[in-house]
Amino acid sequence: MADADRVTAAVMIIGDEILSGRTQDTNLRDIARYLSAFGVDLVEARVVPDDETEIVETLNHLRKRWDYVITTGGIGPTHDDITADSVAAAFGVKLYEHPDIIAMMTARWSGELNAARRRMARIPEGGTLVKNPVQGPPGFQIDNVFVLAGVPQIMRGMLEDVGPRLRTGKVVVARTVRVEGTGEGVLAAPLEVLAKAHPALSLGSYPFFGPDGYGSNLVIRGRNEAEVLATVEELVDALQGVGAKSIERMDA
Repeated sequence: MADADRVTAAVMIIGDEILSGRTQDTNLRDIARYLSAFGVDLVEARVVPDDETEIVETLNHLRKRWDYVITTGGIGPTHDDITADSVAAAFGVKLYEHPDIIAMMTARWSGELNAARRRMARIPEGGTLVKNPVQGPPGFQIDNVFVLAGVPQIMRGMLEDVGPRLRTGKVVVARTVRVEGTGEGVLAAPLEVLAKAHPALSLGSYPFFGPDGYGSNLVIRGRNEAEVLATVEELVDALQGVGAKSIERMDA
């Protein structure tokens, strides 16, 4: 990669229930926050249905483009849990029943392993297990792809075994300048000037409106902390120059 300090990741959320609106996804938020502590930038996210062709095509695109891919959902015992099958197809390998998972499930269910439960013991050849400290069988990793559960609590538990496996980057520093009572139309010009002057930084405007009024959170992000902090002061000066009154510096 051109930037040695930058490590990238994508998330692929799998499930018809997400696309139908029946289930609200929170995994993307949690993964983004978790990865940021390792200096890994979440740069793309896709939501795909329970369709093998869609999963294979999307996964092959993402895993070739970014350093890591994390998938969530579709590793349960029912007929529509096809993530393991699809990941194996994407890599051109076969699935097999992992003996450690079989032993784990045999102990849990007193040896009563029906076909549905055995589905959860399958991982692709060449894969390694991702620990599940919460409940049920583990996830798995194959090459730069991590396959995790869709249930948020279980997914978050699995993430704890993903972090130590990542190549870490330089952590991004973020600072916010909160402006109240001034619209984006006034803030746009000074923000654009600073964005052009500091191309290594990310500058964004996130407006808000509520019972207490309106305004915008202006967020500056970058890997050079000194530049981020200096740019905050430049921004505050520029905002005062266009007449913004309520300006507050915030740490994140």
